[in-house]
Amino acid sequence: MANSDQLLCDLRAATLTGSGTPYGLIDDAAIALSQRRIAWVGRRDDLPDAFRRFEPLSLRGRLVTPGLIDCHTHAVHGGNRAAEFEMRLNGASYEEVARAGGGIVSTVAATRAASEDALLQTALRRVDALIAEGVTTIEIKSGYGLDMDTELRMLRVARAIAAQRPIRVRTSFLGAHATPPEYAGRGDAYIDDICIPALRAAHAEGLVDAVDGFCEGIAFSPDQIARVFVVARALDLPVKLHAEQLSNLGGAKLAARHGALSADHLEYLDEDGVRAMAGSGTVAVILPGAFYTLRETQAPPIAALRRHRVPIALATDLNPGSSPMNSLLLAMNMGCTLFRLTPEEALRGVTAHAARALGLADAGTLAAGQRADLAIWDVEHPAELSYRIGFNPLHDRLFGESP
Repeated sequence: MANSDQLLCDLRAATLTGSGTPYGLIDDAAIALSQRRIAWVGRRDDLPDAFRRFEPLSLRGRLVTPGLIDCHTHAVHGGNRAAEFEMRLNGASYEEVARAGGGIVSTVAATRAASEDALLQTALRRVDALIAEGVTTIEIKSGYGLDMDTELRMLRVARAIAAQRPIRVRTSFLGAHATPPEYAGRGDAYIDDICIPALRAAHAEGLVDAVDGFCEGIAFSPDQIARVFVVARALDLPVKLHAEQLSNLGGAKLAARHGALSADHLEYLDEDGVRAMAGSGTVAVILPGAFYTLRETQAPPIAALRRHRVPIALATDLNPGSSPMNSLLLAMNMGCTLFRLTPEEALRGVTAHAARALGLADAGTLAAGQRADLAIWDVEHPAELSYRIGFNPLHDRLFGESP
């Protein structure tokens, strides 16, 4: 996007602000852009004189939304797990897949073996697919290295993506993702010997925007996660958490006690956990791709989240195992179909609420002062973005880098 002042006109604007109208929708709108920011948005008839000199660009009645935000991904990793996908469909049990070297162990091995450039090139292909759907911000986690060198390598690759593509990348250190084979049965030792030192090293190198963990019976206990969170907060880093995906260990309440930006998955979240999240302002990030791939039957408590006014974000959870999904538009459709979100909730979930889940105040809505991250769609109504399956109606995407 050029630095010149520009006036987008002849459009419908889904501002996703709290305007009191569905989608914050403005018909016959105009959007003034200046210095890579939104200078003004509103009805064209109300355009202030100061913006009438801006270079006009007719969008011929198209819909404009904020650029989409994928707030939970594992886009940097080595290898794939198609072989174990096939094994499971041929009747292999989880244990049989694990004995054959499948599961997260296989991704850790492939990621450790990959060079920084190899990880970057494969990640760029995944990110390019998201960019083509109007995504302007993406969160990328580490967590497939589980040793000092590879965790840092993953985070360096995530930073490099932002340097090579017109997209904003927020990084999350996920050293507390799983216990690596060399620390089998010694989770506490892994936290002390590898996870916390790697976090400190990554922070010292400027590679970390937030700290994540996986609180689950197959991963880490609340007490182990809390030790990582204490270090994160001492480093002035916000936290988030994979919580209540397969069982309820009280991860959401732990996240809320630490003022987490988000708690993610949440299929087994209970009312107490919802209340705790509401009290702390923690965003609920729901991930229908993993629910679908794992053929889960217990959905997140959407009604309770609505009742307690917990913001609901939506993401792909792009990863090689439980959610090999590379489409945020598909995640929106699945959020509506599987979890009964409304199309408006789905769109807010990948814009305004996704921005909040990443701690971003300058994205996710169309409002004066926001970055000029815009998606322009060949649709008549915002609900169409969640309605179609396997169809991309993106006309254009504007990326407003920081001035």
